[in-house]
Amino acid sequence: MKMTQTLPAGSHSLTNDEHITNKERLSYGASDFACNIANGMVGTYLMYYYTDVFGLAAGAIGTLFFIARIVDAISGPTWGIMIDRTHTRWGKSRPFFLWFSIPYAIFFILAFSSIPLGPLGKLIWAYVTYIAIDILYLGINIPITSMLPSLTASPQERVRFSTVRQVLATTGATLISIMVLPAVSLLGQGNDNKGFFITAVLVAVLTAFLLLLTFKNTRERVHPRHQEKLSLKQSARALKGNWPWMIISLMYFFFWIGMQTKLQVTVYFFKYNMHNADLASFMLGLQALSLVVIVFTPFLTRHFGKKGTMVIGLGLCVISQLVLGIGAKMMNVPILAGATILGYFGNGFFAGLLPVMLADTVDYGEWKNGVRAEGLVTSFSGIASNLGMGMGGVVTGFLLSMNGYVANHAQTAQALNAIEMNFVWVPFIGFGIGLILMYFYKFDKMQPQIEADLKARHEAA
Repeated sequence: MKMTQTLPAGSHSLTNDEHITNKERLSYGASDFACNIANGMVGTYLMYYYTDVFGLAAGAIGTLFFIARIVDAISGPTWGIMIDRTHTRWGKSRPFFLWFSIPYAIFFILAFSSIPLGPLGKLIWAYVTYIAIDILYLGINIPITSMLPSLTASPQERVRFSTVRQVLATTGATLISIMVLPAVSLLGQGNDNKGFFITAVLVAVLTAFLLLLTFKNTRERVHPRHQEKLSLKQSARALKGNWPWMIISLMYFFFWIGMQTKLQVTVYFFKYNMHNADLASFMLGLQALSLVVIVFTPFLTRHFGKKGTMVIGLGLCVISQLVLGIGAKMMNVPILAGATILGYFGNGFFAGLLPVMLADTVDYGEWKNGVRAEGLVTSFSGIASNLGMGMGGVVTGFLLSMNGYVANHAQTAQALNAIEMNFVWVPFIGFGIGLILMYFYKFDKMQPQIEADLKARHEAA
């Protein structure tokens, strides 16, 4: 028997934003702070940990990342369907923070646990722990985005929520970029295995705490009246003809191919190409300057629209990679730093707007097809980003392996070129494709009519 959602007394299909407080906005943003310190450590340092600390071959890690992406293609939609079929007194997305934050923290610690095993045992351990944290990460990250259209129906309030989220996400990513290598050195006292393990424990505990705080202090307000639990077939109807969702998902995928290759070889580039590994933490820490851009995102969207602001962001990312290529050839640190700052400015616009634009695709799916499937629609952001990050890992692993990379040794010219290719030109291609895709995005012009039509439908129901 299908269960019909019953709204509590006094609830309504469209939110009244006077009840939204800064405490709730900050608590929502804390979820992505948590995800960025955890996933930032995985995305930026796990490959380095596997090759230079745990002792696995780069090619084997590339294969692992590729297989994990196949798993993502299955687990991502599964999480989305679970969200769409979840109806609790806490809402549809919030309970996932309660249920899965601690399991994720446990497997996160295990992934950075260098237990004494032979080469095959280490590889199996890496497969089990990495794929587990990959699956569980989607279980806590997809609800962050799927919850946004349920927090408020106001487009500007969504931008505010997303801006706070991105400020805290960038802060988390910056802190983890700066602090991991010094923390490993300090806590390990020369033993990188020990240092990575203790650092992972601290990050995991903080991640779980913040996700539980998000669960406690947020509220889902937007509920279509008489929304039934959706079957897979019903949820999938929200994707039919949903061209804004198609464009955003593809853009997310190509962006993260570029970003991930750049992030995970930053340590390699400065350690081997520039002969100064300490510069990696400095360059990664420059992303804190993107906060200057993020706080102005609501202002820019009012003047240029979401599409125009996104084009500015992706354009800056593309230009920054060209400048980065010049700095890499000249081995000029100031040029590299300037290009890095420019890229982080562009990334700030991109990351701040993506959740809002995904929330728009939920509205579009309901407007066009009569189905509001926050879980399945927004789950593809996690799928697209994870697939992109995974493909970035595949590209990095195979390029390094095919060009003779050997951990903790002086690299050949061929290996150094492969590192530079991952650091500069693969991201350039990924960002460029994302910029081209924005040419086809036309949602902004339609949004006022879509918003008015949905309001009328909800009130009529």
